Amino acid sequence: MLFAGCLGRNALHSHSTSVLLAGLYDDFELSVGKGRWVTCRTAVIRAGTPYEFDAGGRPLAVIYGEPNVVSAEGLAVLMRNVDELPGAVISRHGEVAALRAIYEDPNSATWVAPAIADLVDFSSARARRQIDPRVARAIDRVACRERLESDGEDVPSVSTAASQARISTSRFQHVFKAEVGVSYRRYLGWLRMRTAVRDVVDGHNLTTAAHAAGYYDQAHFAHEFRRIFGAPASRSLANVRR
Repeated sequence: MLFAGCLGRNALHSHSTSVLLAGLYDDFELSVGKGRWVTCRTAVIRAGTPYEFDAGGRPLAVIYGEPNVVSAEGLAVLMRNVDELPGAVISRHGEVAALRAIYEDPNSATWVAPAIADLVDFSSARARRQIDPRVARAIDRVACRERLESDGEDVPSVSTAASQARISTSRFQHVFKAEVGVSYRRYLGWLRMRTAVRDVVDGHNLTTAAHAAGYYDQAHFAHEFRRIFGAPASRSLANVRR
């Protein structure tokens, strides 16, 4: 998933995927894990790492990399002259030109999907780390949530996912969190949010999208959105692109 738009300050939050933040024209301010504020042009934040940023109202692009598609190490390949922080990698130099092109082209919706796929393929091919295949298969199963629901099936529980991986539930939970950075249950919560965001981008209103994704009501969705993204849904979804 890609966000591209003008942002101010997003409060402390964390994601269930690794994310790439890229200032499209300017630097932005970043604080990782309640640490000191630093100035950077690009940053990769590992899944589960709390952070906040202030883009000062300027354009920022964010790529949310699904763990079975691209790792934090893969996203970091797009950066140069990096510095390590606990749970993050930052760079004060350079930019991701493809993301600026997506933002500037009013017709980019027609080609953004293959462009991001190419960017991710480039990154993944140069990353050393590969996710545990048992976890990758579990994510593949739950990532097709819409298909499962339309077939009348439930999203696999943690015990079912462990059984499918042929390991104990406790071992599966340990391996999943070690590989992904967050628990299996929390990752399912991210998929629910991703589904709701997609529906909003596709033209549904917040209430309809929230109910379809399984939230109690719009207030529940708004609360979870702020917890996950550190900003109000009404402000953020005005500029999101999928």
